[in-house]
Amino acid sequence: MRRADEVLLLVDLQYDFMPGGALAVAHGDEVVPVANRLAQGFEHVVLTQDWHPAQHVSFAARHAGRQPFETIALPYGEQVLWPVHCVQGTDGAALHRGLDVPHARAIIRKGHHAEVDSYSAFLEADRTTPTGLAGYLRDTGVKRVYCCGLATDYCVAWSALDARAAGFEVALIEDASRAIDLNGSLAAAWAQLLASGVKRAQSDEVGRGEV
Repeated sequence: MRRADEVLLLVDLQYDFMPGGALAVAHGDEVVPVANRLAQGFEHVVLTQDWHPAQHVSFAARHAGRQPFETIALPYGEQVLWPVHCVQGTDGAALHRGLDVPHARAIIRKGHHAEVDSYSAFLEADRTTPTGLAGYLRDTGVKRVYCCGLATDYCVAWSALDARAAGFEVALIEDASRAIDLNGSLAAAWAQLLASGVKRAQSDEVGRGEV
């Protein structure tokens, strides 16, 4: 069992990000059994859940004449426009039924403000509005965060970077994550992660306590 000051953060293992979903990540379903195995070694697990209102600002459908994966300028910065996904209360927003982590202590729902997106589990895309996760982790004595899930180059990477900025030691578990890789986004994310001091890890290394 990992130390009590370590947490496994499982990011957005929801149906809309799985093959066949509204914003499918290729092979995203392969993450679920790896996440289950990892979680058995952690007494502290936190889940995240993308949780959008139906008219969320990040949805291309809300912007006349715009298509998914175009970018626009919003008051808080550049925003990729996405297909409608993970709408609150829908089947697509549900956590994968194969996820077997009954001991998870918390679920952080993000993207629930209609006018700002939220990739990170720690800060919304305006880079100022906190989710409260950093405070929760500090209050429970966490010093090291292990991140994995969907997608590597967006919500997982942003969460890892913000965890690092908040002062935690951080590792991103590569084989327990899958990427969208939009216009070179995966390589760019890894460059930023490594430059920020996020460790690149594999699930077997974590399981053996080597990372």
